[in-house]
Amino acid sequence: MLREFKEFISKGNVVDLAVGVIVGSAFGKIVSSLVNDILMPVIGVIIGGVDFSDLSIKVGGAKIAYGMFIQNIIDFLIIAFCVFLFVKTVNKLSNMTHKKEEKEQIVTETELDVLKEIREELKKKTKTTKKVSTKKNNKS
Repeated sequence: MLREFKEFISKGNVVDLAVGVIVGSAFGKIVSSLVNDILMPVIGVIIGGVDFSDLSIKVGGAKIAYGMFIQNIIDFLIIAFCVFLFVKTVNKLSNMTHKKEEKEQIVTETELDVLKEIREELKKKTKTTKKVSTKKNNKS
């Protein structure tokens, strides 16, 4: 079991996943700062100076901080939008690469077809030339 775990841990996909989680965590902090320190104050001014992080309701002895919930929803939407833009860009670049490869393949196939046609024509001309020269030699 220890050997299997060692093989699993040493695979490239696990390392890639770990890097993704670490970078994602750092990216999440950046987006949280963007939302908390830049966007929410501006949104608060636009809607009349409301600070979402302080919005709460007391129910009995419990404090329900629905403002933080709203702020976390905005965090999520911004992160999801950024990931969407990133994936869209990667897909666009990938499609451009695939289209270029397909175009090169089509051009190569077309060139190959033309070369095959030329070869066939040359074979026909060679056969015709041989027949004509054979007939001339037979008549002589």
